[in-house]
Amino acid sequence: MILYFSPMSCSLASRISLYEAGLVADFQVVDLASKKLADGSDYFAVNPKGQVPTFVTRDGEILTEGPAVLQHIADLAPDSGLAPPNGSFERSRLQMWLNYVATEIHKAVFYFVFNPAVPDETRTFVMEKLLPRQYAFLAAHLDDQEFLLDRFTVADAYLVATLNWAVFKGIDLSAWPALDRYYERAMARPSIARAMREEAELANG
Repeated sequence: MILYFSPMSCSLASRISLYEAGLVADFQVVDLASKKLADGSDYFAVNPKGQVPTFVTRDGEILTEGPAVLQHIADLAPDSGLAPPNGSFERSRLQMWLNYVATEIHKAVFYFVFNPAVPDETRTFVMEKLLPRQYAFLAAHLDDQEFLLDRFTVADAYLVATLNWAVFKGIDLSAWPALDRYYERAMARPSIARAMREEAELANG
């Protein structure tokens, strides 16, 4: 299996999930600016969208889009508890959270935060209005539970990856105590600590 990734991007969630599942994969780093792999080859030949993550199965099938990759990883290790069984209501609830993180956090907030082409006034609006609204919602949900569902799932791996971006941008999560506690618990999780350490070394190297 192969995971194409970019350090500290949304593909971090897939690395975390692989570690949680106890699965072994070949990690291939992608330069998202040049769309090149480490050997200089064209990443568009792997994924025509030029985005990460891209996951290649043992059979050579290619899967893109984070929520799809995360659920596939979870289903490769059903005993890991990373996703409820297919067809269950809890699986639909997992998909609800994956879609929420993908649309309301990843794309609706951080696309604008990190895109240099976005006007400053738009970025300020997103940071000061949209992000606090979503974090207040998450904090309320997490006030009386440890995870998004009743246990750690791939949705938590995805949310943690986006919370890293907030911390990187200097956002003080203590403004939302329940969310801050959630992030602290996540950072103490072995799979997350390992993934963070490895990708931080690549990002800083």
